[in-house]
Amino acid sequence: MKLTKSNIDALTCPPDRKDLLVFDDTLHGFGVRVTGAGMKVFLFQYRHEGTVRRLRLGRYGELTPTEARRLAEIARGECLAGRDPVGAKDTARAAAAIDAARQAEEHRADAFTFGGLVDLWAAERLSHRKPAYRREAVRSLKANLTGLLTVPATKVDAAMLRRELAEVVKKTPRIAGGMAKGPPPSRGAPGLTIQRRARSYAHAMYAWAMRNGLVETNPVAAVHLEGKFVSRERVLTDTEIGEVWRAAGQLDWPWGPYFRFLLLALQRAAETAGIRWFEISEDGTRWELPGARTKNGKPHIVHLPEKARAIIQTAPRVTSGKDRTPSPFVFTTTGMAPISSPSHAKTRLDNLILAERIRLAIAKGEPPKPLEPWRL
Repeated sequence: MKLTKSNIDALTCPPDRKDLLVFDDTLHGFGVRVTGAGMKVFLFQYRHEGTVRRLRLGRYGELTPTEARRLAEIARGECLAGRDPVGAKDTARAAAAIDAARQAEEHRADAFTFGGLVDLWAAERLSHRKPAYRREAVRSLKANLTGLLTVPATKVDAAMLRRELAEVVKKTPRIAGGMAKGPPPSRGAPGLTIQRRARSYAHAMYAWAMRNGLVETNPVAAVHLEGKFVSRERVLTDTEIGEVWRAAGQLDWPWGPYFRFLLLALQRAAETAGIRWFEISEDGTRWELPGARTKNGKPHIVHLPEKARAIIQTAPRVTSGKDRTPSPFVFTTTGMAPISSPSHAKTRLDNLILAERIRLAIAKGEPPKPLEPWRL
């Protein structure tokens, strides 16, 4: 078996035997001896001049499986070089090599920070995920757990994580355009949602790091957040839909038409922003989303109403490059990529809605109604 912490913890010596010897299936000669008294000792077994020898590496508990594996690799290197690690002649050299290896391992562990783990996780584990998920996972961890970025990944503990996650709620605004005021955020408030997602990303990252031998434990597993995760239930009312439609009509290309098309097509914001010309049927009545661009990986057909077709028909055909190559994207400004990061345009849209509310309120002699936060 592979000598990992969980596997070693599960090892016991049969009652009818004095000890049990178990070898690692990935590093030849690396093993652990389990006595009837329950003591577990790491060792390295090899053959020297026709004789089988065993080098005692240290007791489990005093050495971690990772440290013991490193010592076994050093011993194996000695054997391949023709030396006898057990022999008295090489005792001093082996001790020095073990000490140097431990120090080097500690130095590498300290240099491998939480921020470095985030980057490694994104590069190796999230490479198959959609770019939007990968970007959001990295952004969430680095933006919300900033106090951990320079801490060695192996030294991050549950207490540190709790402090950082508690700060997320404190610094998250409850009302668009201002910091939180009044009583603490209620269950399901934006800060709690952001907090839970940051914890979820951190838990997944450390679970992956454990599977790959980068860390011994997952500190996030001991972090439990109060309350229950509440999915977003905020939807626009009929009146608000009208406000969004009118405000979008005051925005220039591409954001104004994009917001209106989003209301009409009712598809995900990122999928709508990336709509291609070839995805629109010849008669303009259907938008055929390929599986590569949908969340569930399955093709999806959207039947477009008349107003949505009108937006597509009047959209400019943007070109790019010296040869003026037609862009494949409908909603684009550069021709090279679809529109992205709509936060600034969304703010302008909200401001236009608030301006309309203020005008109407002044005409009626009433205070303007605040705009409850909403998402695309």
